[in-house]
Amino acid sequence: MKAYEYILKKVQDGKVHMTLIDPDKQDPAEAGRMAGLAVELGSDAIMIGGSTGVDQENLDGTVKEIKENVKVPTILFPSGAHSISRYADAIYFMSILNSKSVKNVIGEQRKASTVIKKLGIEPIPMGYLIIEPGMTVGKIGEASLIPRDDPGAAMEYALAGQYLGMKLIYLEAGSGAPAPVPQEMISRVKGEIEIPLVIGGGIRNPEDAGTVARAGADIVVTGTIVELDKTQSILGEIIESVKSAR
Repeated sequence: MKAYEYILKKVQDGKVHMTLIDPDKQDPAEAGRMAGLAVELGSDAIMIGGSTGVDQENLDGTVKEIKENVKVPTILFPSGAHSISRYADAIYFMSILNSKSVKNVIGEQRKASTVIKKLGIEPIPMGYLIIEPGMTVGKIGEASLIPRDDPGAAMEYALAGQYLGMKLIYLEAGSGAPAPVPQEMISRVKGEIEIPLVIGGGIRNPEDAGTVARAGADIVVTGTIVELDKTQSILGEIIESVKSAR
């Protein structure tokens, strides 16, 4: 089964949780251990990527170790055309729709396209929107940040992304953000689009995760908490909160 088909099936069955692992934050063996435990706790897929510090050696090593420890899809979450590993199952073919730089809207994607085809990695088109405060990814992505109090702007971007053929919409508050994407914004976007909605950034506890899922997120992504909580006791509670949301 292709990764996108797997995602759609999971979304049809209920709320989905994905764990994001940054290759720059630990060695490949530890990344593999973390991924294996996350999946045991109920995470549905492993995303691999980071805004800075990712090189080919640690990316390839991390993907290979993760694939040895899990049977769920491994999906690249790239910061650019340089962040591609032949060992991954799929790649989010992302366009930062609210970037001020054409490079982040289509330039990096143009450079990556032939590499992805040659390696045979499944591309999953994604409209990526960076919400205040944006954190590091907002700076690197040269984003014209969507204000937290402007759900209409997020909705318009998301609907445009759907009409452009994107298969997923991702609202990103930024890794380490003090709070997740606002509930009203999530609900507004979810009410207008017909493709799965992914929410990430600022989700550190079960309460936040459940709130985001109930507001309309089809897929909830957590990353920083995995790095901070090595036993992943909190992650288990977060996953349970996502899965039980209605």
